Amino acid sequence: MSPRKSPESGVRKPHRHLWLVEPLEREATLIVKSMFGGKAIYLDGRFVLFLADREDPWRGVLVPMERENHAGLIKALPSLAPHEGLPKWLYLPETTDSFETDGQWLVARIRARDPLIGIIPPAAKRKSLRRDSHP
Repeated sequence: MSPRKSPESGVRKPHRHLWLVEPLEREATLIVKSMFGGKAIYLDGRFVLFLADREDPWRGVLVPMERENHAGLIKALPSLAPHEGLPKWLYLPETTDSFETDGQWLVARIRARDPLIGIIPPAAKRKSLRRDSHP
């Protein structure tokens, strides 16, 4: 997992929330990609988390998911709310008192393959549609 450069020193440092995905490291389908200054986490081809470490409101964990599943996950984890800049996803701000335990809870749900969490990335949707439509 590639570290990022610190603007002050030019020295690369690890992403501040990458520790959250350590329980997933043995998963054969785990992919961690740098994207928009954060880390996109994929499991089984699904985009399941985005770790953001910029300034608020991009500092914490974003949970990519379908809007119709928001209420169920918010009921289970009330510290989540729709992200102000990307309301189709839920957001767990780093400033939440229970950030560490709530983040670990999310990762445990992801590891258990909770169907509420995650989306199939658009490019993967197009590829699977193409495969299905051509014999």
